[in-house]
Amino acid sequence: MSQRLLRFAVLGLLALYAASLAGCTSGREESGGEGRIPDKQPNPVTLKLYPNNPMSEADFKLLIADPVSKKYPHITVQMMDKSAITFENLVASGQELDLILMWNGNVGGYKDLNIFEDIAALTKQHPLDLSRFDPKTMNTIKELSDKGEMLGLPYNIQFSALYYNKDIFERFGVPYPKDGMTWDETVELTRRLSRLEDGVEYGGLDIDTLSRLTYPLSLVPVDAKTNKATVDNAKYKQAFELGKRLYSIPNNPMKLSISRFTKDKTLAMIATVNILDQINQAKELNWDLAQYPSYKETPNTYGMYDLHLLMVSKTSKHKDDAMKVMDVFFSDEVQTLSTSATGRISALTNPAVNKAFGAKMDILKGKNVASLFKSTPAYAPPFSIYHSKGNEVLKKAFADVVADKVDVNTALRSAEEEISKYISSQANK
Repeated sequence: MSQRLLRFAVLGLLALYAASLAGCTSGREESGGEGRIPDKQPNPVTLKLYPNNPMSEADFKLLIADPVSKKYPHITVQMMDKSAITFENLVASGQELDLILMWNGNVGGYKDLNIFEDIAALTKQHPLDLSRFDPKTMNTIKELSDKGEMLGLPYNIQFSALYYNKDIFERFGVPYPKDGMTWDETVELTRRLSRLEDGVEYGGLDIDTLSRLTYPLSLVPVDAKTNKATVDNAKYKQAFELGKRLYSIPNNPMKLSISRFTKDKTLAMIATVNILDQINQAKELNWDLAQYPSYKETPNTYGMYDLHLLMVSKTSKHKDDAMKVMDVFFSDEVQTLSTSATGRISALTNPAVNKAFGAKMDILKGKNVASLFKSTPAYAPPFSIYHSKGNEVLKKAFADVVADKVDVNTALRSAEEEISKYISSQANK
């Protein structure tokens, strides 16, 4: 065969081979064509979420169930009934558990259950950019663990506010509270509002728990690392003495009751956390809010880093899908929906997210929402497994001080002794 004929033969074979390849490729690309390799659809999965930190059914559907289903149709998230079983019993029973809503203050009390997954490695395998979160919230979470593990991510930073009844201020001709007040200024304002008028006792200011005075000072009754009582000190004395001044004002008794403000409408001011859901149920309450009062040594500081966390259960068989839920929940889109429609402050640093705070809430129209962002939380030390007992002892001590049954120094010294004895008795069991 001549070289010319050989060259034509080789070119012909190459053309036939190229045509066969084109035919295969064409077959795969045509929708429904013969030879198409269909995409593998993930198997449907149902994730169980336990709301140890409560979330309403409406908020759960809005912020978790619906957005997750939209992005990942194979994932269904079900919120368990908290009233049907305690968290401890749920873990002990070995029931399916994938996700947990938890307040950071409760983590220490449940660490012995060994149920919280360290998600540090999982966040590297999934598209979760941790640099989007407020670094102080992330440090607070790391301090909850023994070795700096990442036990969850924050979906809400609890805020504190000074809520006030405008009608009572106007009735007595007293100017509304201002942003940036110290506790000393607030006590004096309370004095002007606490009155007995037409047989009705109008209280000037109440709190709903002792923690509203102690948290801004980063106080906990028991050190989580040493499990030693830490209440007989100058900072606790400062908080107790402030409370004593507040409740020594005539006609301003300590009742630690939110309903005096929302229902009875006989309380001019209440200093507490987010009670918008209760205010929303209060008919004809003419109210507004101001910046939470500060200790003069620490201006523009309220509460402490009181975080609501989404966590993954160690026992989950669907950890990758659980991280997909986090991917959705912590997106800018859903976090903006959370701030705008449910009144939660996001831990994301994107300013646009919290700028939308309350935008979709009729209850906040015309309110001084900007005051909520003029303070930042104080440092939050981790809570000991004995925190609840310590708080119980402290509350009784505080009530005794307010009732003039004992002086502050004696109350704190006795409280420390009682807490220490309790811890010792538990350690010996």
